[in-house]
Amino acid sequence: MKSNNSRSRKVPRFAYDGLDRVIHERARLSVLTSLITHAKGQSFGELKQLCGLTDGNLNRHLTVLEEAKLVTTSKGVEHGRPQTVCRITSLGRKRYIEYLAVLEQVVLDASSAIKTEALARGGQNPASA
Repeated sequence: MKSNNSRSRKVPRFAYDGLDRVIHERARLSVLTSLITHAKGQSFGELKQLCGLTDGNLNRHLTVLEEAKLVTTSKGVEHGRPQTVCRITSLGRKRYIEYLAVLEQVVLDASSAIKTEALARGGQNPASA
């Protein structure tokens, strides 16, 4: 007989399970943030420039994001030149928003701890402590 412990176990308060490793990596977070702010997508070149990545580095991160079904890439031709356009998927948008909610909680928790510490020190400015 199975134990009900798995149902009743609470996630540790500061585990932040929603900090998705696929998204949390700096370059991939940059790519997703850039794509979510450009609804029509971006060319590979624009994305590379905005995120400060090399061709190979961006290509590798796009592969990881595509495998996770967070972005799509489509190849075409514009002005007689090959062009790759990158777009965030609806799943990518959903997971990005969920990720941001967890990240916001991290910031709130840290901010609360800093304020509590400052009050305990007699209202001293946390930055000067």
